[in-house]
Amino acid sequence: MFTALALMRGGGEGGGNADRDLLTPRDPGPVHVHGLGINPADKALFIATHTGTYRVPADGEQAVRAGESLQDTMGFTIVGPNRFLGSGHPDPQAMREQSLPPNLGLIESTDGGLTWKTISLLGEADFHVLRSSPSRVYGFDSTNGRLLASGDEGRTWSQRPVPGGLIDLAVDPRSPSHVVTATERGLFTSTDDARTWRPLAGSVGLLGWPAPSRLMLVDGAGQVHVSPDSGRSWSATGDIEGQPAAFLAQSAQELYVALHDGTVKRSRDGGRTWEVRSAP
Repeated sequence: MFTALALMRGGGEGGGNADRDLLTPRDPGPVHVHGLGINPADKALFIATHTGTYRVPADGEQAVRAGESLQDTMGFTIVGPNRFLGSGHPDPQAMREQSLPPNLGLIESTDGGLTWKTISLLGEADFHVLRSSPSRVYGFDSTNGRLLASGDEGRTWSQRPVPGGLIDLAVDPRSPSHVVTATERGLFTSTDDARTWRPLAGSVGLLGWPAPSRLMLVDGAGQVHVSPDSGRSWSATGDIEGQPAAFLAQSAQELYVALHDGTVKRSRDGGRTWEVRSAP
């Protein structure tokens, strides 16, 4: 069994410190990673963590805190240049000063992670898995065990049946109604906007779907798997040499994975070999 990815991606509310600008000895840095993304605006790598969001420039390796918030960004996805969606728990200071509830619902940043605003479900949802396509947003609300789908960028939601405790979800780049989920019961697929499900064979792990013929998965032991047929068959292609905390398939060849110590690795050959992109 995949160790529920330490699982369901951690939990609790973010903690922090007074210095919110650069990495200092008091700043934990990008550890306890929940999500990864590449900003189309400048190709910078963004790392969503238990104590805030960090930015690694395209031509650098050092992670610098994006903005001042120490919010615990559990769910994270980049939907366009400088436009991010997230979820999780508020910065403890902001929670006290603004009387915020413990769950942020769906939040949005339109300035590259410097500031965030509420879109929907404030106090009602904590999305530990958040995935988007041009016309759909899917989120797994760990607080209530709900899989939700939105066709209007997260402003309104419809509940979908969930085939098991959900670990990850990937959206077919050709069709947003076609998704594959990794759950505590195995892999499942849906072709009707997550309304009905059927099981798939294969290991359980973190998913990425960067190209129509390349569904990818990193299992709990760090083995990288690739499927050319939407999850019906799989082959092993490489090893990250660690346990994954977050996975991003930016393209068929460009992959990123975060380890539990906050190290982010990159592959430029579809998962066969890996190098350190950023270290905490």
